[in-house]
Amino acid sequence: MAGRGAHDQDEQRNAEPPIAQTAEGPVRGIRRDDGSSVFLGIPYAAPPTGKRRYLPPQPVAPWTEPRDAAQFGATPQRREETAAIIPEPSIAGAETLNLNVFTPGLDGSRPVMVWIHGGGYSSGSIASPWYDGGPFTREGIVTVSISYRLGFDGFGVIDGVPDNRGVRDWIAALEWVQRNIASFGGDPDRVTIAGHSAGGGAVLTLLGMPAAQHLFHAGMSFSGALGDLPRELVRQRSIRLAELVGTPPTLDGYRAVKERQLTRHQYEASLLGKSRLAEATAPLVDGLPWGPVIDGELITRPTIHSYAAGVGADKPLLLGATDDEFTMGFESVPRMLRWVPARLALRVLERTGALRRSWLKANRARRGLVPVLGRFVADRIFRSVVVRAAEARRDAGTWTYRFAWVSPVNGWSHHCLDVPFWFDCLDAERVADIAGDDPPAGLADDMHAAAVAFVQGGDPGWPAWRTEPGITRVFGDQPALSRSAYDDALPLV
Repeated sequence: MAGRGAHDQDEQRNAEPPIAQTAEGPVRGIRRDDGSSVFLGIPYAAPPTGKRRYLPPQPVAPWTEPRDAAQFGATPQRREETAAIIPEPSIAGAETLNLNVFTPGLDGSRPVMVWIHGGGYSSGSIASPWYDGGPFTREGIVTVSISYRLGFDGFGVIDGVPDNRGVRDWIAALEWVQRNIASFGGDPDRVTIAGHSAGGGAVLTLLGMPAAQHLFHAGMSFSGALGDLPRELVRQRSIRLAELVGTPPTLDGYRAVKERQLTRHQYEASLLGKSRLAEATAPLVDGLPWGPVIDGELITRPTIHSYAAGVGADKPLLLGATDDEFTMGFESVPRMLRWVPARLALRVLERTGALRRSWLKANRARRGLVPVLGRFVADRIFRSVVVRAAEARRDAGTWTYRFAWVSPVNGWSHHCLDVPFWFDCLDAERVADIAGDDPPAGLADDMHAAAVAFVQGGDPGWPAWRTEPGITRVFGDQPALSRSAYDDALPLV
């Protein structure tokens, strides 16, 4: 009978919500059926409202009683993008600088993955079911997903306050991890930062920042889109935004305008005065509308230049891209224009004739306006960055991959398609919309296993770039290992 009583007590303890002690105060999470624990919406900085608006992240007011962490916190994204491929809900509230922790258990000292969501630095949400850490906790990894200020709020230039507030949010969240992750069963000396799209760009940016080197130990960048925007360009965009909303381009002026009004016009501000054709190609010519700025303080030079100077060389990096990141976007080109030879249409995207010709020669197997323009955009924004980063880190531990599986739904290996494979969540909401009803589970097994191996040991399981430049793991095509996977992007490197 005594043994039975002890068993009942264990069951009762397992049924009780888990409580973890952070430096700011205790938090009460959720215990899942598999024994893992989830803590949602934990604030890592004070609400960026009122006089804190546009300031660097400020400390959280501590608490003493257990704080409920059973629901997602407020999101900096105020409304979900209607065209978003990944389901990323918007949640109202002021405490937008928060994070989620998924852990196998509160004891032990496990490797940690910190996930940074994408969305062009202007949208996205950590409340997505695709970002649930369950598949990683099953492998003994503590997973943290972090929010950060977006668009103008996070990356606009305002006289009198520091630039790169979104970047400072990443740093504040990583500092929280260093202070607190041991209370969730994580090892602060084994932190891998990971992200997709703008989140992948965040990983690359942080890896090139001297001020962030002590906060993590490895990085995974999936389809990483670098910002590296010139400060003066972003300052001019910020002034244009003030003009559009009718306020002075000052700290008080921007604070006097509701966030929703600024968000409504922030993309328009980056395109002011451009024709429709120029609008379509603006990200290629001018860079992303908003994102990390070369401010001379946190970010002192382009990220690839930092790699070449040796910054981050002691940290393993896994990076790659899909074959046709945004080709689908060119399918909206009117059919009446598709008769235009691709070599002529390419002049809209690239004015340098020699570069244009060398790229076309490397991609002569591609036919048709949409495939050619789509691959050029993928090469310019994503695929060439993979090679540039790997080459700049030639003597560092760098592993590259190429995602080549083609969706049966739309016929492309496109942006976001790889995310549910990395997270091994093929049954999640809306995955079938882009991957069909029977996506290859074996491919998800391989990709998820590579990510797990990298987080656990800093090696995804294939040769590093430095062993033979160009060596790349190809997912979804043969051969599985290639030395020419990115050769068609080399003219843009």
